[in-house]
Amino acid sequence: MAGCINKFCGMVDERTVTESSGRRAGRATAFALFDTALGVCGIAWNDGGVVGVHLPARDAAATRLRLEQKFRDAREAEPSMDIARTIERIVALLCGERVDLSTVPLDMTGIDKFDREVYVAAREIRAGDTRTYGEIAKRVGRPEAARDVGVALARNPFAIVVPCHRVVAANGKTGGFSAGGGVATKLKLLAIEGGMGPLFDSA
Repeated sequence: MAGCINKFCGMVDERTVTESSGRRAGRATAFALFDTALGVCGIAWNDGGVVGVHLPARDAAATRLRLEQKFRDAREAEPSMDIARTIERIVALLCGERVDLSTVPLDMTGIDKFDREVYVAAREIRAGDTRTYGEIAKRVGRPEAARDVGVALARNPFAIVVPCHRVVAANGKTGGFSAGGGVATKLKLLAIEGGMGPLFDSA
């Protein structure tokens, strides 16, 4: 983990899963950039927890711009001890280590109830494993809602921490991926994690 971690390009703070409602999305007070094996990622947070994690854009400046546009009231800041630990864990995961991010505190303020349930279910999928959209739909008690699961995951603001890349289509198909790089990035993430499950069983 040592050689793969360490470089922070910017800075952040976090806590536990907040599921309060009100605003459409949790409001960030700070954000940071950090280096990973995939490129420069970004993280934003407030006192309630992490409110956003972004996969790399084309370069660090583009990732910073994306965070500034999404979280207009946030400032770039140095990570607290808790956020620094979260960053280390994300970096380690993207280096191929089996890291559990399911305990990272998220502020889900303002996120729809169904979307929250989907994100909680997705966080149960361990690195290296996959589930189908239909399986997640059943997990949240809406077996007919596989398509809605896909829509919820497409607007997932917590990339990697809510591992939407581990949710795939039925019959060994990849399914979509809304982050930069699209399906190619999804496959890269699954390969890093040594993926197993429906997508890989059919290969």
